[in-house]
Amino acid sequence: MEAAIALGLGDRPPMSAWGHTFKEEWTPSELARVTVERARKFGWDFVKFQLRASCFAEAFGSVYHPSGHRLKAPVLEQVAVPDVESWQKLALVNPKALDDQVEAIGLVARELGPGVPVIQTVFSPLTVAGYLVGRSKSRVMRDLRKHAEVVEPALQRIADVLVDFSERSVDAGAAGIFYAISGYASRDTMPEQVYRDLVLPLDLSVLERMPSGAWFNVAHLCGSNLHFGLSRDLPAQAISWSVHNQGNPMLVEGRRMSGKAVMGGLGQRSTLLYGPPPEIEAEVRRVVGETGGRGLLVAPGCSVPPRAREANLAAMAAAMAK
Repeated sequence: MEAAIALGLGDRPPMSAWGHTFKEEWTPSELARVTVERARKFGWDFVKFQLRASCFAEAFGSVYHPSGHRLKAPVLEQVAVPDVESWQKLALVNPKALDDQVEAIGLVARELGPGVPVIQTVFSPLTVAGYLVGRSKSRVMRDLRKHAEVVEPALQRIADVLVDFSERSVDAGAAGIFYAISGYASRDTMPEQVYRDLVLPLDLSVLERMPSGAWFNVAHLCGSNLHFGLSRDLPAQAISWSVHNQGNPMLVEGRRMSGKAVMGGLGQRSTLLYGPPPEIEAEVRRVVGETGGRGLLVAPGCSVPPRAREANLAAMAAAMAK
């Protein structure tokens, strides 16, 4: 791990994969249990902690309930920000939604020990804001542009809560954070200069305040047609993205552009989902061969759908053993 994030190569590139376990995500002990079981079953070298994606919105007042199905995400009942005026009142109202994630990652880190670094998932402030209005990128951006005087302070309050959450996660045993920018750093959402002017300062206000114990931080750029030049400006040890999405760079180019270790290479909605295992093994070998294995963390480009077969994930480890 240390060699990889230093743009070097150890005995082999580290590997991991992650995906939601929707039923278990509502209970810290159950989420910790299934996370540890999967890490050991597949031999992951690090763990990207897959918390309940709705927890950040819940913390600020959105209401969700469990779907009751292992393949279905939580169901939204009520948004915290139904109108522009609601941004003014936005505050942390349900701290337990985040406390549960800190508790769960602490259990995982203690059980796996220091040999398997665990990183906490942290959504960017704008990503959280998108959830607060009901997953509408256009609505968030419209509010931010037209009513910056109320939206920007709300986003900063979100950022402050995220920093506190990150600090408590590291205190609990996390090696750092997986900072997820979900679809906003894309040409499909806004021009790069608009992102730099309105959004990047918020990203920096979180990432630049990471505690000294956070030695393994990953910036995840989710989506297609990414403004990948932003990767160089995000203070993190590694960059994660999907090389399979339209308009995105391949790993070698991404490593050159970012100047950082790269995480990804495997198709989360193609090879890892559908297999068969020999094709997954071939994809792993191809990714390692293309990069020379240096500065590489072999992983999916994003969350693996929960319906993926365990044999497909096991094929990742099999490829490394050959």
